[in-house]
Amino acid sequence: MKQLVMILVAGVLLYGYSPVVAEEKPQQEKVFRATVGQDGIQHVDIVGGGYFFRPNHIIVRVNVPVELRVKKEATYVPHDITMKAPEAGIDFNVSLGEEPKVVKFTPTRTGTYPFYCAKKLLFFESHREKGMEGVLDVVE
Repeated sequence: MKQLVMILVAGVLLYGYSPVVAEEKPQQEKVFRATVGQDGIQHVDIVGGGYFFRPNHIIVRVNVPVELRVKKEATYVPHDITMKAPEAGIDFNVSLGEEPKVVKFTPTRTGTYPFYCAKKLLFFESHREKGMEGVLDVVE
């Protein structure tokens, strides 16, 4: 039992104080303005990891389908991407993996909507509190 407790404590410390965490820096804003492709869809690639999203400021057009391809950098820390704006036709939570996943939606209302990583370990700060967030601007 003592060994199990030590392993759990070591895992928590490793997760909470890994080199990735030690290198936390405020992320610079990386703006991406989506354009409508020949298929009529706005395509956006998002990479997450190390408590950041790149890009972390995305601009899309209202009433035009959006296809996000989301993935994370190679790391053992789990991340996801969450956006909750059902009033604008946007509502998803997707676990990030090293292989891209596709999220499709059509924004129905202009505005600024946050996206973030909803992960949190025990009593540590959430990934969002550590800066893993961004905004989606839906414009005319």
